[in-house]
Amino acid sequence: MVNLSDLIIYNPQVHDFEGLLRLVAQAADDGARFVNFDVKPDYTDTPRSWQTDIERVFALGGRYLRGRS
Repeated sequence: MVNLSDLIIYNPQVHDFEGLLRLVAQAADDGARFVNFDVKPDYTDTPRSWQTDIERVFALGGRYLRGRS
């Protein structure tokens, strides 16, 4: 399981929601089985549907990353 707060805290170089989505996809690709929404991302570009977006990207995993390259 990966906590959203851990991704945010341990990656201070990420400054936007898109960067967080890449971290979520990487965590899924690295083998995380679950994502825990323990905090709401506090980026200026965080959409209202942030939970749905994170779930979608987590399900895609590496396919999301390859689609962004």
